[in-house]
Formats: sequence, C-alpha cells, structure tokens
Amino acid sequence: MDDSPALRISGLTRSFGGLPALAGVDLELRRGEVVGLLGPNGSGKTTLINVISGVYRPTAGRVEVMGHDATGSAPEGLVRLGLNRTFQTPRPFRTLTLRENVSVALRHGRNPGQSEDEILQLCGLGGKGNLLAESLNSSEQKRLDLARALATGPDVLLVDELAAGMRHDELDGAAELLRGLAAAGRALLVVEHLMGFVRQVTHRVVVLNAGAAIFAGSLEEASQDPRVVEVFLGA
Repeated sequence: MDDSPALRISGLTRSFGGLPALAGVDLELRRGEVVGLLGPNGSGKTTLINVISGVYRPTAGRVEVMGHDATGSAPEGLVRLGLNRTFQTPRPFRTLTLRENVSVALRHGRNPGQSEDEILQLCGLGGKGNLLAESLNSSEQKRLDLARALATGPDVLLVDELAAGMRHDELDGAAELLRGLAAAGRALLVVEHLMGFVRQVTHRVVVLNAGAAIFAGSLEEASQDPRVVEVFLGA
C-alpha cells in the first residue's frame, strides 16, 4: 500500500448561518485504502463529503488531492485532479441509456482506459447498456452512479451510502467491487450505516459526532471506545 496521502484534509470547517456543521476535521486517505466514515444522523458525514467534493466551500481548513491544494475547488476541477464521488440519491440522465450516461462521464474525465460496457460490467450492470436510466430500480441507479464516477478515472473516490437499500444478496457483490477498486490502487472514503458491510470493506474507520472527528482506528476498536458507544447507543 502506498503510504503517501491521496487525500489529506486539515482543520476542515464549514458553518451555515454561523452554526458549525464541521469543526476542524483532519483526515488522511491513501491509495489502496478503504476508510469508513461513520456517525449518527446529523453528525456531519454528508457535509464533509460535500465540502471535499466541491459542493460546498469550506469556511476554513485545507483539502489536498494527490498532493495538490484543492481547497474550494469546483467539482469539475476536482475531477481533473483525480477525485469524484457518488450520491445518496443518484441523479442520472433519466432519458439517456446507461451506456450514454457513462459516455458523458468518459468525455469529461481523465479516461480510465475502459469502454462504457466494461465499466458497466464492472459495476454489475453488464448487458443493460441499452436500457434507459429511468427504468432502473434504486439499487441499479446507485450502481450506475458509481459507474459514472469511475468513468472519470478517479484516484480518490467518495462513496455515499452505496449499500443502502440493497438486498442482502447484492451486498456481497458490492463489497467485493469496493475491495477490488482499492486493490487496483484507488483510495476510497465510504459513508455507510450497515456495520456488516463496513466490516467487509474497510481498513479503518473515522467516527464523526457534531461535526468533529471523535475516533479514528479499526472498527473493532471503535465498537469498544466509550465515546463511540455513547454516540451510537446513548450509553
């Protein structure tokens, strides 16, 4: 595993109307590594993903992608640096086919050296390239969202609740896919609530509460940390 950070965030802060949603978060992510981002609802997970990916500008702090200062960069600039993301609620081009959706991403990314059909196959959508995106169920739309992100050739991939809503028989395949992406040298930050899925895919986890990182380490260590137990169980 390459020890140089693919993503480094330092003191990342974001306020809305004077109220802090993120409070000085530090995090490093390396190529070949999957880090789980955990926390109760309202803890700041999605806000952190949105700030890193350029949806929101940080109030303070720094974002580095592949050694480049990316603080406050727009999403298209981050794609050129090698960072992309998926969304909790995918928004594909509904009246385009799956192949056309991926083609658009290929044209605006860094060309990962794969065709539309190869990327769809990787994401479990092989043979469905001619279907319209609006015909997909929610799980398939998440896979298409992942395919579009991968089509831009990211070194750093932010995955926002990919497993949510998947059937039990789909989870193992999704976990295998994420592990394979890391094994190929990508750095993944995975937001997820399903602990069984987190256990399958992550090397370590970071736990947020009230916009601050309260724990970083293995999932097993997190389950025994009094601060984490209190946040999740109210103990």
